[in-house]
Amino acid sequence: MASTIRRPVYGKKPPCSYTGRLEERIIKACATKLEKSRKPEKPEDFICYDDSDDEEDSPVLQQRALKTSFNVVDYIRSREYGLKELRTFNRDYGSRHILAHDMFREHPIALNNMNKVFCSQWLSDRQVVFGTKCNKLMVYDVATEKIDQIPCLYGKRDPSLEIPPGEASSGIHALQINPSRTLLASGAKNSNEIAIYRLPTLDPVCVGQGAHRDWILDICWLDDEFLVSGSRDTKLALWHFEEQEISSDEDNMPSYGTTVPLESRDCKYAQKVRALAFNDKKRELATLSLNGYIHIWDVERFRQKLSRKLPSCQDNVCMAVQENGALYAIGCKSYTLLLDSRTLQAVKKIPSRYSGCGIRSASFQSNILTIGTGVGMIMFYDLKAGKYLESSINSSRTVILKSSRGYVFPDEELMDGFQQVKYTPAIYTHCYDYSGTRLFTAGGPLPANIYGNYAGLWQ
Repeated sequence: MASTIRRPVYGKKPPCSYTGRLEERIIKACATKLEKSRKPEKPEDFICYDDSDDEEDSPVLQQRALKTSFNVVDYIRSREYGLKELRTFNRDYGSRHILAHDMFREHPIALNNMNKVFCSQWLSDRQVVFGTKCNKLMVYDVATEKIDQIPCLYGKRDPSLEIPPGEASSGIHALQINPSRTLLASGAKNSNEIAIYRLPTLDPVCVGQGAHRDWILDICWLDDEFLVSGSRDTKLALWHFEEQEISSDEDNMPSYGTTVPLESRDCKYAQKVRALAFNDKKRELATLSLNGYIHIWDVERFRQKLSRKLPSCQDNVCMAVQENGALYAIGCKSYTLLLDSRTLQAVKKIPSRYSGCGIRSASFQSNILTIGTGVGMIMFYDLKAGKYLESSINSSRTVILKSSRGYVFPDEELMDGFQQVKYTPAIYTHCYDYSGTRLFTAGGPLPANIYGNYAGLWQ
């Protein structure tokens, strides 16, 4: 979980340096080597090696091992005292340990008559914000279990005027918090526009309009002030939002203004921009379109660099980028595709354990790829091992979280089709908290004509 290379305060050796640790290290290495020597029933496609595979450690490695403490208390104390010691912390240790030991338990969240949760993100260690298909921006408090609605923002259009049905029913498809966590961007009341809120108060800042003629399906912050939006009209728009002083009207209510994009460009060879992912390490923006293409944009010049056809053109609806920028994960109908960000070549096709379920959401948590499906299952793929995460309790099965039913509108004609097949909600969105020990999942019925919702907190 944590490692600290200790420096001696008194004497020549730190307290963690004793010869018994070397004997324990040798015994552990022998056990690991014996386990790996067993021939698996099915040959592995990907094998990972580490320093423990060496037959003997050199004296330098032995001395380094003796000086390294894996005690979390030593890590915290070294950090608090500001000691000049090399410290590392494995961020995915908590989530990996909880998943492998089957410790996650679902706490269903009642959303009453809301329709389909499309997007979500943690506001803090106790609040989650999410957007729904019925154009509601909600905040859920995990401590009090209360749900508050945040007013949607309008553009220059008069709120008293009737909104066209196509715009009113499309919902909030995307929301994201900027890196410094001072601004929240989400869909506005009109799904062709962007609403900006100030954090942590959620006061309105402004509405971005005039860029798109169709629904905005995804948004992505490039830094604290610049944001890119992608729409079904195949356009990408570059916006500039900055923190402004909150103005008030005569009734002392917060007011907000409107803004237009800095630039708007067509995404070539694209049909309906579906997902965006910003690769900070390579300073490029990956765009996924529903016709089965991935497009790469240079964010410095806001110019499209290249487009590449994907192996699958069916249900490409979600995309995620690894923290180090090395891999893109794209959800397809029957598998998850891993692409090398340098060449955009497919390095791995991760088949779904449920045929034709559809991958609806994906995210990287260090070396674990979390996959939300269209049949209420959340799966976890171990990138280091090259296979689905295995349970430490029962090594013959993989780790899978099965969601509860949620809420479905009881329409007799629609429910007739579910009598033969058991209904399960689609996981349209999921997000980990900062510690990686809590997982929020949400979604609803997969068919567009069925009304319902699902939300759950795993902890």
